[in-house]
Amino acid sequence: MEKGDIRSAIADSGFTFKKKFGQNFITDAELLDRIVVGAGVDKDSTVIEIGCGAGTLTRAIAARAKFVYGYEIDASLRPVLAKTFSGVENAEIIFKDFSRVRLDELEKTLPPYRVVANLPYYITTPLIMTFVENSRKCQSLTVMVQEEVALRLCAQPDTADYGAITANVALRGVCSILERVGRERFTPSPNVDSAVVRIDLSDCRLPVNNAELYKKTVRAAFSSRRKTLENNLINGFSLTRAQAQKIITDCGLPAGVRGEALSPEQFARLSDLLGAQVKK
Repeated sequence: MEKGDIRSAIADSGFTFKKKFGQNFITDAELLDRIVVGAGVDKDSTVIEIGCGAGTLTRAIAARAKFVYGYEIDASLRPVLAKTFSGVENAEIIFKDFSRVRLDELEKTLPPYRVVANLPYYITTPLIMTFVENSRKCQSLTVMVQEEVALRLCAQPDTADYGAITANVALRGVCSILERVGRERFTPSPNVDSAVVRIDLSDCRLPVNNAELYKKTVRAAFSSRRKTLENNLINGFSLTRAQAQKIITDCGLPAGVRGEALSPEQFARLSDLLGAQVKK
């Protein structure tokens, strides 16, 4: 469907945009195709899309994928999606709130898959972390997010954008920004610019003895950015100062270092050392 056809389908259906669902649709066919190509979708790919909207991205995925399962929370989009997917046989639209889907149950019926989505901004971080932390079959996520979120996901240590979410995603994911997308590319236009981020997932990305301890270590390190790592570890793990200092030294880190200076690899080493200390 062309851009005008999509807008006509929306208008003819009587659909109205709902702010509570964060509905901002993309109709630029070239941009949509670049997103799908950047996601690595090919004829063997099974894809999950979350937030179909008018179905423009879902249709672009279907043009390249083996099969796409599109989830949409807003049932009033049924007539729009019926027109968008007329003649498309390798797509299934599921009218359901994906945040209520049990990922472990869903994955029992799926082969390895990719996620490609123009995510509603209000569910961006929780949804990304759901796949990063809980999925065992998701190969990658390629998602449209707010530009500031993209910068945080892909940030380097010791920068203003680097934070707990960066390090937590890095436990299993490698992030890259594929493209920045101006707000004028959406209908209706949001108040912020966006970016397409790809996160490739692997269980062995950062081998750690205990993933939950890794996350606790990251949380403690960033609990107060004004404090040193030493003080945050003392508070987060009830360590003595001598214990915290020894762990930091054993990790090869300088005294007085702050949590935001540590790479994900250093957090992995630190969490393993903390695990050994906690067992004593």
